[in-house]
Amino acid sequence: MAKESSFDIVSTVDMQEVDNAFQQAKKELSQRYDLKDSGAEISLDKSAGTLTVTAPADFVASQVIDVIGSKLIKRGIDLTAVKWGDSTPSSGGGVRRCATVVNGIDKETASKINKDIKAQKLKCKVTIEGDKLRVSSPSRDTLQEVIAFLRGQDYGQPLQYVNYR
Repeated sequence: MAKESSFDIVSTVDMQEVDNAFQQAKKELSQRYDLKDSGAEISLDKSAGTLTVTAPADFVASQVIDVIGSKLIKRGIDLTAVKWGDSTPSSGGGVRRCATVVNGIDKETASKINKDIKAQKLKCKVTIEGDKLRVSSPSRDTLQEVIAFLRGQDYGQPLQYVNYR
């Protein structure tokens, strides 16, 4: 048995599930009575991880975003993984709202998580490795405490705890 146990903190989103939710929302947009002929459109760029909503008014855009949000929840995707931007005017007098799907932990969030874990004064070591963090400790109980602590915190994006060994 290894003398030191560890786990990784990551923030990943399954883009296939986002695509499935997008397809369901697009279908509902074409079938729902109040949105059918409203002129609202949605588009997804899987490679860039962006969703774009184009609508004739802010109210319609917010309704479309609610539809997308409900489909994402049904697909098991946390809504904190989708960051919506502000409304911008688009051609034809409408509005456009873009969203990015968060994949990976950025440097600021990683250092904040690292600082919060160190503030708990637990006997563990945290290393930042690109877009993930590795927490290691000789005691598995300490690792469980770290996971329990992090689940109670809000960092503005969903966190997963993988490779627990």
